[in-house]
Amino acid sequence: MTIETVKLINSKGDVIERYKHDYENNKERFNMRGWSLKDDKVVKAKTETPVKAVKKVVKKVTKKKKTKK
Repeated sequence: MTIETVKLINSKGDVIERYKHDYENNKERFNMRGWSLKDDKVVKAKTETPVKAVKKVVKKVTKKKKTKK
């Protein structure tokens, strides 16, 4: 027989490990104190694509010459 444990996490990010039967008996008290079950899912860090430098385009404006009639 193995003793099952659960991991609890609070808002600060602290993690504690408690016996499963202790958690189930005192679930309301743990929740009141800010502890909840930790998800064992691995969260992938968002990989940001490098932002390409935007080149400024400068358009030259030439004035039209006035023609005399």
